[in-house]
Amino acid sequence: MLSTLCVGLAIDVYGPISDNAGGIAEMCSLDPSVRDKTDALDAAGNTTAAIGKGFAIGSACLVSLALYGAFVTRSKSFATNALPTIEITNGWIFGSLLVGGMLPYAFSAMTMKAVGKAASEMVSEVRRQFKDLRVRNGEIEPDYEACIMVSTNASIREMIGPGILVIFTPIVLGVVVHPVLVAGILPGA
Repeated sequence: MLSTLCVGLAIDVYGPISDNAGGIAEMCSLDPSVRDKTDALDAAGNTTAAIGKGFAIGSACLVSLALYGAFVTRSKSFATNALPTIEITNGWIFGSLLVGGMLPYAFSAMTMKAVGKAASEMVSEVRRQFKDLRVRNGEIEPDYEACIMVSTNASIREMIGPGILVIFTPIVLGVVVHPVLVAGILPGA
């Protein structure tokens, strides 16, 4: 499966690279025909990205199924076994399956909220720069570094919560409550 990774990545990044090339061509005041060509390439890139998503989802499903199979096999092989059987009819496993099913939604909500906070900080920075306009040689000179710092700091700070959610939920529930909960959280997520 990993041997197809380079093809999958090439399929995914074809569109964004073409789009960036078009933006660079426009900023460099190149002939409009260049932008027309990069727009056509970007349209083709959107199609390849849609195809690549199918491959990505399929490989993620296969990998998660293989990892879950390895988890079940390993959990049954220990002499001092806390998980003699793993059945979906077990109330603990069924309940943790629902909790695991909610994790992607909680993660997505946290990341969307983080994007909103980061965008709000960026708007505040841009407004601050408009108040303190710096004009040099008749042109407005924005402070790009301040905007990059706002974006970098916000992305690092705001992803701590979603990272903790994803990493520590199975650990805490599996160690603190009972290891059988991990048997439901993993396939649920």
